[in-house]
Amino acid sequence: MKEEKLISKKKPTFPINKELYDYLTTYNRNIKIPIFYDDLLRFSGSVTVYDKHDKDTLWIRVYYPEFEQNEIDLSLKRMYNILHGDGTEDILEHLIVDEIDYCTFGNSKPFRVKVRNILNDNYTFIYVKKADASRVYGLELEDILSPNHINFLVYKDTLIEEHVLGIPGDMFMEESLMDISKVEKQRLSKEFVKFNERCTLRLLGDMRAYNYVIVPTYDFDQVQYRIRAMDFDQQSYEGKLKVYRPQFFKDNFPFVDMVQSQLGKQSVEQYKKEERSALAKRLKSSPNRINNLLTCMKNDHISNNKNIETLKKELIEYTHDKEFKNCVCMGEILQVVFNFVVRNYESVNTYIIR
Repeated sequence: MKEEKLISKKKPTFPINKELYDYLTTYNRNIKIPIFYDDLLRFSGSVTVYDKHDKDTLWIRVYYPEFEQNEIDLSLKRMYNILHGDGTEDILEHLIVDEIDYCTFGNSKPFRVKVRNILNDNYTFIYVKKADASRVYGLELEDILSPNHINFLVYKDTLIEEHVLGIPGDMFMEESLMDISKVEKQRLSKEFVKFNERCTLRLLGDMRAYNYVIVPTYDFDQVQYRIRAMDFDQQSYEGKLKVYRPQFFKDNFPFVDMVQSQLGKQSVEQYKKEERSALAKRLKSSPNRINNLLTCMKNDHISNNKNIETLKKELIEYTHDKEFKNCVCMGEILQVVFNFVVRNYESVNTYIIR
């Protein structure tokens, strides 16, 4: 399978406008936090972080002046408690900030903070990023419309995200894909088809192998798989439809080959229909929240005219739905996609009832 250049330019960061900020406040996504992204940029030194194979991870471990370190650690522990706890400070004495890592690769340039509970030695990560409207829309759509819930908070120009548990897709392909059984490959193929369809329908782009995780779940002597997105930077920005279809990224070709070898065309179509049906049900179960979010998107600037016009044309060709012609922004395009999904779901179910 030949790869084409799907993403040629770095996506710009779009500020969060007042309407989106009000939406986030309404749904408890906006809360005052004790430290900002820019505060963490004041590190005084760093060392490269290597993985277990001594490969550069593209993360650096950062350090702060001694007189600032304690204050930063306390603020990060409070931030962790706001995201995962009730905000009271009783637990803070049991928390330790083990590591603060910074990634210069990619658009978001996040800080990854490892917080450990000394009572049981359990730890987790939180991510601190520069707030970007595209990413916020992506996170919110993931929480509402996918099988996975995700926790995040926004305050002014800072975004805090919880860690998405799982094995990064590129690591799974390299270390585990060849060793799983035929039955497990069939289950994983099913999940990749559904994941591919879900990303396409909600216009979540750039799902290269390092932007999603594989989540294995053990059930007696079986292993089930789920694929979860963990990067939402490319929500409704690019003009090429293929950017929203993970199957067209070179990183994912091993999974595409697996699907072709493990599933027939009828099975693939059935799983795509199941995912469309699941999306339609979620849209119908949260109409007010989705409508409020789409209203924000329609009044926001999260792409450019060239991308919007290109995507409209490609979606008309893909769906044969002429409603895309009247769209003037990404929010309206996404609205037409969702209407298309719900309309097809209702027509099929009406036929079944009759």
